[in-house]
Amino acid sequence: MTRELLKSRQALPLELKETLSSIKIKEYYHRMSGKVYISFSGGKDSTVLLHLVRRYFPNVEAVFSDTGLEFPEIKNFVKTTSNVTWVKPIMPFTEVIKKYGYPVISKDVAQKVHEIRTTKSDKLRNKRLYGDEKGNGKISEKWKILIDAPFKTSHNCCNILKKNPIKKFEKHSGKSPIVGTMTEESTLRTTAYLQKGCNSFEGNRAMSTPIAFWTEKDIWAYIKKYNLEYSDIYNKGYDRTGCVFCMFGCHLEKGENRFQKLERTHPKLHNYCINKLGIKEVLDYIGVSYTTKKSTIQKYFSFDSRYVEESELDNLNNSDIDEFYNYIIKAA
Repeated sequence: MTRELLKSRQALPLELKETLSSIKIKEYYHRMSGKVYISFSGGKDSTVLLHLVRRYFPNVEAVFSDTGLEFPEIKNFVKTTSNVTWVKPIMPFTEVIKKYGYPVISKDVAQKVHEIRTTKSDKLRNKRLYGDEKGNGKISEKWKILIDAPFKTSHNCCNILKKNPIKKFEKHSGKSPIVGTMTEESTLRTTAYLQKGCNSFEGNRAMSTPIAFWTEKDIWAYIKKYNLEYSDIYNKGYDRTGCVFCMFGCHLEKGENRFQKLERTHPKLHNYCINKLGIKEVLDYIGVSYTTKKSTIQKYFSFDSRYVEESELDNLNNSDIDEFYNYIIKAA
């Protein structure tokens, strides 16, 4: 597989993408003698995948990994879908962050920080701090501040909460996955696709990614074309779903970040993750805001109403909000 071929496939019209994906699905299904399952997250991508696979093989089982960190809208949608097996982790998120640490910045950074802080190998520690002979394998200078942070950092969250329960299911069922990941989502997924293509039968684990060359635009076009129902979470301004409390990549988000949005759409969940799970401390440490300026003002004046009535806040323009916000920050 080459990048040029990938780009040409991404440029195909939806109808041809459906045809090509169906060919890959049928090839994989028959090669695995029907011992396959659909990895179903409840998100829009896996919703399209589920429909596409079941157009040809309606009895294929779907598997939902209930990490305990999904949006309630996602779980509610999964409950309306037929033939879905739910798998759960042995260890809850609260124990994962206590034992291993928080998922913050990226899986790569979190792993390096965790290894620096826990390894007994001086060789590995030095590699993570300074790199090998070519300077590879070291942590970014910017995130060395996490090494001495007052909280633990780790990459183990996804393995424990999602991957391990799936592996256990695969071992007991003997089934192999059909997954709805797409190359446009990350460099890592692009690299995997270039190496293996849609269907991989090598190694200890076969896997199919039949919509890997699709785009987000294709996903929504397919949903509209077939009038598919999807999770209501997308009607609340979310482009991506996943673990609600995950901090991977939140420092890169422009405008309203995921935690500010969570405060607006799910205030109880926001309060739980910020104040009960200790995420406030982590976000403060890396300089990521978890509340909007307006909500900060509202909370401030709920304790001190000498200056403005709370009902008047709805009439503030952006410059007023900035002025009040800066005042509060200075007074804090």
